[in-house]
Amino acid sequence: MEIYYQKNIECMSREDMTNLQSERLVNQVNHVYKNVPYYKKLMDDIGVAPGDISSVEDLHKLPYLTKDDLRLAYPYGLLAVPLEDAVRIQSTSGTTGTRVVAFYTQHDIDLWEDSCARAIAAAGGTNSDVVQVAYGYGLFTGGPGLNGGSHKIGALTLPMSSGNTERQLQFMCDLETTILCCTPSYAEYLAETIEESGLRDKIKLKAGIFGAEAWSNEMRLRLEEKLGIKAYDIYGLTEITGPGVSYECSEQTGMHINEDHFIAEIIDPNTGEVLPIGEKGEIVFTCITKQAFPLLRYRTRDICVLSDDECSCGRTLIKMSKLMGRSDDMLIIKGVNVFPSQIETVLIEYGLSANYQLIVDRVNHSDTLEIRVELTPDMFSDTVRGIEGRERELHDKIRNILGITAKVTLVAPKEIMRSEGKAVRVIDNRKI
Repeated sequence: MEIYYQKNIECMSREDMTNLQSERLVNQVNHVYKNVPYYKKLMDDIGVAPGDISSVEDLHKLPYLTKDDLRLAYPYGLLAVPLEDAVRIQSTSGTTGTRVVAFYTQHDIDLWEDSCARAIAAAGGTNSDVVQVAYGYGLFTGGPGLNGGSHKIGALTLPMSSGNTERQLQFMCDLETTILCCTPSYAEYLAETIEESGLRDKIKLKAGIFGAEAWSNEMRLRLEEKLGIKAYDIYGLTEITGPGVSYECSEQTGMHINEDHFIAEIIDPNTGEVLPIGEKGEIVFTCITKQAFPLLRYRTRDICVLSDDECSCGRTLIKMSKLMGRSDDMLIIKGVNVFPSQIETVLIEYGLSANYQLIVDRVNHSDTLEIRVELTPDMFSDTVRGIEGRERELHDKIRNILGITAKVTLVAPKEIMRSEGKAVRVIDNRKI
């Protein structure tokens, strides 16, 4: 059994990591300034030259990049190498506007797969495992990233992609899958189907690596119980590289950031001010090893906290917390800031499923929120307490904990459409 564990990097001293990051940052700034006219103009406009950046301490001098910049520069405006040196693209869905297209050299792909291999190894993966990759393939980064990482550790890789649940379960049973990689909402659906099909005793899973959407610790516990696994979080963005930017170890007190490839900052999402370690804010990433599409100070809109506390796993890479929401996905209901993950926590603590939808509307110039959530089969068959009584209880809980009033609608099991990719949690009719 061979363990893929890069102790020379993952356990590097803070001083050595800072020196490595500084060296790579200086090289990257020069590379971008020389080869990306769009970013050169951003730097020139604020009077910053490559010579002004000599270490990570100078990072704050550089301008931020946002998704709007990526859209304006579509398709080739941020490409930093000759087109003949790029060997692949990955892309976002484009559901909120122009697609974001990220370019990769072969070197970029190798480093990306290496980062995903670290994540699988941190979840206990070795060359003796069978890794079932049920993230989408194609332009979406989830499938290709974990597929390459699984190859790197030498595991038997099942490139299932998302969907076709019957086939997923057949291969999971027949080939005795030990590690499942998919979105948490699809893992929930697989767990339901396994239970209904009576296949629980045939499942040999030991771990799940779930990402691509925010999920609560309460959902983690449910998945671990239903699937008999340890559930690990993984984080990444298409714009940065894909999954593998950070990953959980067995301690599960945050996701270790691959700092030899990415520098992380936390900023105030409203002012752009850099915040100290331990403060909650928007996480910003700078790519220091990517060649084709190296973004500097990219604003992710993801809200979390950084921690440099010592980890019992031995890794010295700083950690980012589970996502607490997105600054651009945050709902403002009658002036109150609400993240879907907060509501999910209340629902799961009450014993409900993680299948829910938040429907936001505006009636007579006032915001309204309806929470549609499925009852569990046990609750659905329990006529003693009654649906109306449960709805009132949840209404009161949400009002007391979150400070908002919401209509709660409990529906029958399986009434809300299942997702085989990212779950659609919010329907905001105010934007229509």
